[in-house]
Amino acid sequence: MTAPVPAAGETAAGTSRTSTSRPSTSGRSALGPAALAPTALSQGAEGAVGDVDNPRSPILAGFLGSLFMTIGSMGVGWLAPASELRRVPLFIWMRTEALGVALSIVLLAFGGMLLVRAWLRLGQRVRVWGAGARKATLQATAAWGLPLMFSVPLFSRDVYAYIGQGRLMVEGFNPYENGISALSNYFQLGADRMWTEAPVPYGQLFLWIEQFVVWATNVHPEGSIMLFRVAALVGVVLCVIYVPKLAELHGVNANRALWLTAANPLFLTNFIASVHNDSLMIGLALAGLYYCATRRVILGIVLVTLSISVKPITVVFLPFIGLLWAGKGASWPRKFVFWALTAGISLALLYLMSRVNGFGFGWINGLSAPGSIWIWYAPVGLVGLIVASIANAFGLDGWGLAKWAFDAGKLLAVGIVAWQIFRGDYDRLMRRLTLAFAAVVLLSPMIQSWYIVWLIPLFAVTGIRDDWQVKALYFIVSFFMVYAISDQLDVFPYLQTADLGLALALARNAAAIIALLFALYLIFLDPKTKLLFSKSDEPVTTRPII
Repeated sequence: MTAPVPAAGETAAGTSRTSTSRPSTSGRSALGPAALAPTALSQGAEGAVGDVDNPRSPILAGFLGSLFMTIGSMGVGWLAPASELRRVPLFIWMRTEALGVALSIVLLAFGGMLLVRAWLRLGQRVRVWGAGARKATLQATAAWGLPLMFSVPLFSRDVYAYIGQGRLMVEGFNPYENGISALSNYFQLGADRMWTEAPVPYGQLFLWIEQFVVWATNVHPEGSIMLFRVAALVGVVLCVIYVPKLAELHGVNANRALWLTAANPLFLTNFIASVHNDSLMIGLALAGLYYCATRRVILGIVLVTLSISVKPITVVFLPFIGLLWAGKGASWPRKFVFWALTAGISLALLYLMSRVNGFGFGWINGLSAPGSIWIWYAPVGLVGLIVASIANAFGLDGWGLAKWAFDAGKLLAVGIVAWQIFRGDYDRLMRRLTLAFAAVVLLSPMIQSWYIVWLIPLFAVTGIRDDWQVKALYFIVSFFMVYAISDQLDVFPYLQTADLGLALALARNAAAIIALLFALYLIFLDPKTKLLFSKSDEPVTTRPII
């Protein structure tokens, strides 16, 4: 399906050190023998020694970065108004005193970018993407993720919306018909105001998780957050297990794919520190894709359907699973039969779950919420902003016209998805799925950093070349880390400019400046990492993927 990028024996920079690559003959792939190519796993444990030059240094640096972020979260992370931590003296000092808030901002910004550097340096220190590199990547993922398990929620307060939605069900409300404003004292939950009336966009499985967490903790904020983090950790573990498996099926180095995905700072911060349910969604989807690709299609469809019942966006996977099930060279009637079977099994499972929880398919109404907002760095969002600005200058309804631009982006995404479904080689089926899913994400007027994390595992397992492709990933990770660090800060509202200028806007600016300067240092000045962002003189020997 794709070329080995890089194959065993190549460094993160794509410079070949050895020529030990040999074809892998293991694995039963529904994609056929052409999908299998050299992987590091075929080398076995004999390559474990000397695969990585002193991995302890970047692992320790990343651990310190995560620890700094966790300490900084005490001052600027999202705390519920009802949280008992607000009465702890250390939290009071870090959240209400100007010096404490300043220290928190510095620690958060510096720690986040230090984590980015540690990830880049770990990849640079890999000599051979063999068993030793896999061990170092797993150690880094555990070491960097551990402190974040105990942080105050960072970069998002969606977890408090989860608590509110769980409380709705515990108190007998239908979360598809009621926002959290139906609850008494709902503002004490700490959820964003957008959730007060918004319909819930999550499926049945995650509603059950929300209900269980709130019931088990009796709406205790910190206890609920920890249980939601455990659920997110399940998704992380699924990704750690199935990313290498899928990469191996596609002839892509499994250990490099694991480093690109699981040790990635965006992955760790969005799935652990921010406690997003997307972790469980993408973990279940990857597991399902693996079983579909290894001829255990029913199990795969069940897992992907469970992913849909967390967040329905992965319904995009179903047509490609139907093609995978139909097999290579399938006629159009056969394809339509297996599309119908795939859709029928998934719909039956979703219907059964909706009957059990009694809420039906109300989550369909909630899907409109993310598309009704925009952000400036999303390509379609930026086009809408430009259209609105120009139209308003001429006295027209600018935002009404911007909505047309947003709808045009959605239509283009639908067209790309349809093209990928109906056209293309069978051996590139997983890549076609990835491009279709990317179109849905990137042509939306709203792109959150965790939406990008949906895509990273899929691109990693189908091949990211050591040229502009991996450099683009480095820039994307750096950008979204800088943006997250500066965008979502919970700063005590009574700190005004007289208190060292730490009002919310200035606090965000301070965080942005620190993170941006660190990012510029990594790109232009750091003698080690600047090599990753500059144009390489080494020829790219792998064949094109896109």
